[in-house]
Amino acid sequence: MNPGDELSLRLTGMAFGGEAIGRADDGRLVFVGFALPGERVRVELVEVRARWARARLLEVLEPSPDRTEPRCRHFGRCGGCHYQHAAYDSQLRHKRDIVIDQLRRIGGLQDAPVGPIVGSPDPWGYRNRLRFHLLPDNRLGFHDITQQALFAVEECHLPGQIVGQLWPQLDFETAGGVVDVEVRQDSLGNAMVVLLGQGGPDFHLDSDIGASVSWHEDDGMLVLAGDPDLTMEIGSRSFRVSPGSFFQTNLPLTELLVNKLLDLLPVGAGDHVFDLYAGVGLFSAFLAGRGARVTAVEASPSACADFEVNLESFDQVTLYEATVEQTLPALVEAPAAVVLDPPRAGLAVETIDALVGWRTPHLAYVSCDPATLARDAKRLTAGGYELVELTPFDMFPQTYHIESLSHFVWRGAPAG
Repeated sequence: MNPGDELSLRLTGMAFGGEAIGRADDGRLVFVGFALPGERVRVELVEVRARWARARLLEVLEPSPDRTEPRCRHFGRCGGCHYQHAAYDSQLRHKRDIVIDQLRRIGGLQDAPVGPIVGSPDPWGYRNRLRFHLLPDNRLGFHDITQQALFAVEECHLPGQIVGQLWPQLDFETAGGVVDVEVRQDSLGNAMVVLLGQGGPDFHLDSDIGASVSWHEDDGMLVLAGDPDLTMEIGSRSFRVSPGSFFQTNLPLTELLVNKLLDLLPVGAGDHVFDLYAGVGLFSAFLAGRGARVTAVEASPSACADFEVNLESFDQVTLYEATVEQTLPALVEAPAAVVLDPPRAGLAVETIDALVGWRTPHLAYVSCDPATLARDAKRLTAGGYELVELTPFDMFPQTYHIESLSHFVWRGAPAG
């Protein structure tokens, strides 16, 4: 097998990353983008390794009954979507199967308690934020599927109505210093354009676009027009979110995630809870609302400033502005429960060691990457935890990304 060779394959599953997988005659796994399990396809090899290969789809010889017509003209070229060719119910099925497979292969959990995946109420128009790269001709662009090149965007079906109507109106006659452009909307119908650049703003600003505008670079933020922040509503609570702070992009599903987390954790008045990687205080606010004493840790200065505003009505909340790894050695009171919402890289080894050392009864782990979750689950279970429930959430329909909520319970350190 060599690059350029053509093969006919029967595809048998989906891999994390959006590619279907089949097996060549010599036993090597072959990864094929924009194909589906059950299909017979003709492909051209583009990368060949000792145990696997990657191929470009040339023709679908026998289509899957799950195959559907992509909605966007850029599908297949754009690096943002991976599943538009799959009916939504099959997207959910594949994502749940991928979580189970990652837990088995990486985590060593053969019978992981993975529940039904929670689908998005709307698989289109769900994003409250969209980020573009500015092309040399000042048009808005996305990365292509190779992540090595940019192309001009003419349509996108993932953003909410406000973002979807605003971004095509953005026109830069001059855009000195602008590198990326984010367009955001909040729960109150407000819009914001965030310009990320270098060397200070040097562009013509149209003040009639009906949105707040801010400039961001390494030295800080400058509000150019309108309000400095947005308001996100989850359930009965409102959260201030500044341009430099992270917040989930799919608000209806975020509310379902929060409700599930609250159902899992037996936390009440007076219980001590750690909220690690706390962000703007999403989970802390609901836990404190139950009367829990919350110790929160967050490294982002912008998120910490928002956190203080969002939780100013609670007296039993302590916030550390530092990394989790820096803070954990200073925390001496073992918590009754810990909420973990780490970045894609997952948990550091020292964080897992601290959790095992505290013998915290309950851990709620919010993950955006099933591979690093599986790795961390292996370490946690080796230290004495049991994974008792995992619920996938489809925060990002049409893409390969998978959110999940895991509940770990302390069962005691293994003998020896």
